[in-house]
Amino acid sequence: MALAAAALPAASQAAEAGRAKAAACAVCHGPLGLSVAPDAPNLAGQPAIYLAAQLRAYRSGARKHEVMTLMARPLADADIGNLAAWFASIRIEAREP
Repeated sequence: MALAAAALPAASQAAEAGRAKAAACAVCHGPLGLSVAPDAPNLAGQPAIYLAAQLRAYRSGARKHEVMTLMARPLADADIGNLAAWFASIRIEAREP
């Protein structure tokens, strides 16, 4: 239980660091990870492990996209972790129509 409690401040710090880093993402993915571009996915609420894996794949060239490859290439591992923590921390709600 103490270990889980200690992880919360670290996750919160990572999310805040990611929030600052995400300004460049907002052009396509929106300031809260809700896409403003028709061909960009929503990032809000996605699992951090998934987001980090995708950013690493863009950075390495394993996943290809003209813009995302350029955006991910300069990201350090810590940047990727922080961005993933930020977008994963955003809570979204789905409602039945």
